[in-house]
Amino acid sequence: MDTTNLFRLDGRVALVTGGSRGIGKMIAAGFIAQGAKVYISSRKAAACEETAAELGPNCIPLPQDISTVAGCTALAEQLARHESKLDILVNNAGAAWSASFEDFPESGWDKIMDLNVKSPFFLTQKLHGALKAAASPERPAKVINITSVDGMRLNPWDTFSYHASKSALIYLTKRVAARLVSDSIYVTSIAPGAFASEMNRSARDHADGVARKIPARRIGQPEDMAGTAIFLASRAGDYIVGSTIVCDGGLVNAALGSSIDA
Repeated sequence: MDTTNLFRLDGRVALVTGGSRGIGKMIAAGFIAQGAKVYISSRKAAACEETAAELGPNCIPLPQDISTVAGCTALAEQLARHESKLDILVNNAGAAWSASFEDFPESGWDKIMDLNVKSPFFLTQKLHGALKAAASPERPAKVINITSVDGMRLNPWDTFSYHASKSALIYLTKRVAARLVSDSIYVTSIAPGAFASEMNRSARDHADGVARKIPARRIGQPEDMAGTAIFLASRAGDYIVGSTIVCDGGLVNAALGSSIDA
């Protein structure tokens, strides 16, 4: 047994949606450090290009709004102009919405469910051929969905559609995994807890206060997220199929007392 290169991603091509900032950027940087070529996509072209310039020549921007099936198709077509195969897809792009039960709007339901649930499914569908072209029993292709601890437990906010969407994506991960495993494409998910990001402003702006309610007594760091994604994407994760790895400092499985915003 040789574990020397167990976590290396040399020669692999990855696409990370929502890769210009936050968790997506953490994962993209980690993959690049392990030798992968990484395409990042986000709705805002300037942010996408800025992050790609920061992460270096092995990071290529592919700006695209994937909130619609047409957008998912367009991103797959963009990638196909650069690559004939795709080893790793990270479905990270997502959004949240908070409003009182009495006032929660239809738009706050449809936007979140479309981007958080529908888009990961249809982007994976549109990239199925490229993933299959890269996959083999000896080196499976990987799809990693970024879900959330809020798909497993409640936070104190009125994020009705966000909770529902992340729960749905956790189960969708299992269902798509069951279909694609026969193509040597292994689908998994990561459920992050409190990481500093634009979406989780509490962790970003009030890290010390949030950390006091986490069993590990700190919020997540970029290395925590990158390490979990590298594990799943690399040879180290080649026997993990359909599972969700909770990366949260113990919030879901080791916390006592009330839940927090994560």
